[in-house]
Amino acid sequence: MVPGIPQPAFYIFKCQQSAPPGMPKPSCVKADDPESAKLFQHMSMLLMKKGIMSTVTPIQTGCLNRCANGPVMLVEPGHVMYVNLTKEKIERIIDEHIIGGNVVSEYVIPDIMWGDAVSPASLVN
Repeated sequence: MVPGIPQPAFYIFKCQQSAPPGMPKPSCVKADDPESAKLFQHMSMLLMKKGIMSTVTPIQTGCLNRCANGPVMLVEPGHVMYVNLTKEKIERIIDEHIIGGNVVSEYVIPDIMWGDAVSPASLVN
């Protein structure tokens, strides 16, 4: 029997939404902050350097609806939303959460901004 291809242990959804210059709405990739545009590449490079890219899948996404807390990323499993990201925070999240198994609590979105999920079945007319 041929073994199957293993599933990733984690999926990391990094918001790459950008607002046009002059737009009053905040976004995760900011025109006046060139570093914000480089966070996804930085994360991907770290995963490759650490040799864990085969078990952690980074995914570029559009808006995750937490613009005021951006840049943001969502780690699954666990439904953990990390906010106000920097390269240093991403490095710590990879080391402590992804590799070490411990959520980096001080970078997690506040509960007031990330309530319990609403079941789609509860919204059906």
